[in-house]
Amino acid sequence: MKKLSSKQLLSGLAALATGTALMMGSPVLADKASNTLNVAFAAEPEPLDTYKIAGRQGLILARHIYDGLLYKNLDTGEIVPALAESWEFTGPLTMEFTLRQGVKFHNGADFTADDVVTTLNTVITPEYGTRYSISVDWIESVEKLDDYKVRINMSKPFAGAVEMLADALPMYPHAFFSENGSAGMAATPIGTGPYKLVSQEAGIRYDMELFEGHYEGSPKGGATIDKIVVRTMPEMNTQFAELMSGDLDWIWRIPPDQASRLEGRVQIVSAPIMRIGYVGFAPEALAGDSPVADKRVRQALIHATNRGAIVDAFAGGASKVLNTPCNPAQFGCEQDVAKYEYSPEKARALLAEAGYADGFELEMVFAAMPRPTAEAVAADLAKVGVTLVLNEQQYSAGIGKWRAKELPAFFSNWGSYGIGDTAFILSNFFGGGADDLVQDTDLAKWLGEADTASDRDVRAENYSMAVKKIADEAYWMPMYNFNVNYGLSSELNFTPHPDEFARWWMASWK
Repeated sequence: MKKLSSKQLLSGLAALATGTALMMGSPVLADKASNTLNVAFAAEPEPLDTYKIAGRQGLILARHIYDGLLYKNLDTGEIVPALAESWEFTGPLTMEFTLRQGVKFHNGADFTADDVVTTLNTVITPEYGTRYSISVDWIESVEKLDDYKVRINMSKPFAGAVEMLADALPMYPHAFFSENGSAGMAATPIGTGPYKLVSQEAGIRYDMELFEGHYEGSPKGGATIDKIVVRTMPEMNTQFAELMSGDLDWIWRIPPDQASRLEGRVQIVSAPIMRIGYVGFAPEALAGDSPVADKRVRQALIHATNRGAIVDAFAGGASKVLNTPCNPAQFGCEQDVAKYEYSPEKARALLAEAGYADGFELEMVFAAMPRPTAEAVAADLAKVGVTLVLNEQQYSAGIGKWRAKELPAFFSNWGSYGIGDTAFILSNFFGGGADDLVQDTDLAKWLGEADTASDRDVRAENYSMAVKKIADEAYWMPMYNFNVNYGLSSELNFTPHPDEFARWWMASWK
C-alpha cells in the first residue's frame, strides 16, 4: 500500500473534497436508494473455505455465508443457539447437540446431522490442513445419533470448545462438500447464513444477496440490507475518494492521522479490538540474575511508564490503558485488580528499596510494535535511572530469544485469535509452557482448572484468581488495547465489535 506524507494527504483530501462538492453538489445516496452496501478492503480476501482462512477479510465474508452450531452475542457475552437449538456436556469429554429443523442451505439442501458429521470429521484430519489446529485439535470424532442429533467426542478437555463452535466452525452441505472438497467450497461457497454469494471474482469482487430462506430464529436474522458488494481496493486514498463521493459506504483500518483528516467529511468510528500490547517481564530469564526477578523492580518499571501519554500519542481513538494481562472484552478477564498509576516518585522509591537507587541497564526486545512506542517507554524509564537497551526483532526471532530465557523484557502484542475468552491468552504466557517465564505454580494450577472446566462459574473464579495474582506480582506491564478506525457513509448505522468481525447483517440505513 502506498503511504502518503501528511502534507500530500492533506492536500489530496482537500482537493478531493472540493472536486467532489463541485461535481456532486450533494451527497450521493444511490447505495441507500438501491439498498446496496458497498464495501472496500485493502487486502484480498482468501478463498472462502473458512477452515483455510487466516485473514479477517475472508472470515468476515464467510460469516455472512455460513453458520455454526452456536453463536456468541458479543454485546452480552452470551453463547446462544444457531444451527443447534440446544446443547449440553454429557460427560467430561462429550457434548451433544440437538439440531434445528427446517434449515435450508443456499442450494436448497436440508440441513441435518449428516452435514455436521461430514464437515467436522473432515476438517479435523491432518490431510485437510485446517489453518489453525487449535480450532479443531480438541475434537476426536463426531457421531450421528439421529437425523437431528449429534455427539462430539473430545480428544482432551478444552474450555474454548464452546467458543470455537460459536461461528468459528461453520457447517457445510455434506453432499457437495464430500464431492468437491475445500476447493469446491471456496469456488462455490454454500452455507445457511443470512447472505448468499451470487458471484465472485476471487480476490477482487464479491456480490452477496440477502438469503430469503434464512432460518427463523437465527441469531443473524433480521438483516435489512438487500445486497452487499465487496471490492478489493489496495490504495487507501482511492478508498477515501470513493467514500466521500458516495461510491463506498464502509471502509476500515484507517491510520489515525488519516482518520482525523477525514473527520467531518465522512462518519469516522474508532472501536477497540481484541489485540493488546504488553511488556512481559521474565523473572526466570538469565538464570534469575536480572533486576526484574525482584517484584519491587517490576512494580517500579510500571509506575515509571506514562502509559496514558503513550496511548494518547501513539494509539488514540478507542484505545485505553490496561491493567490486566488480557482484554476486558474477554470472558474471565477480571478488572478488579491492582493498578499502577504513573508515579516516577513511587518508582524511584521502589528501586531504592530493591537496591537499585542508582538505576541499572536492561535489554528489551520489541517485536510487532512501533519503534516510537518502544522509545517512549525507554525515555520514561530513563527518568528514574533505568537505561533501556532497545533491540528490535521480527516476532519469530524475538519469541525465540524469550523462550531461550535470554530476555528479561519483551514488548509485543497478542490478538487471542480474535476470540473473547481469556483461555486464548493467559495460559499461553502463564500456564507453564514454553512462553511462561514466570513459572508460578499457583497460576498454572488455576489456569489448568479454568481451561478444562465446562462450568463457566468455575472458569470465571479461577481466571479471576490468576489475573489478580499476575497484577499483584507485576509479571506483566499491560499497555493498551488496539483499535480500528472505520470510515462510514453518513447514512449508515453500523456497530463495530472487538473481534473485528463486521456484522453487516446488523447494519441499516438511517
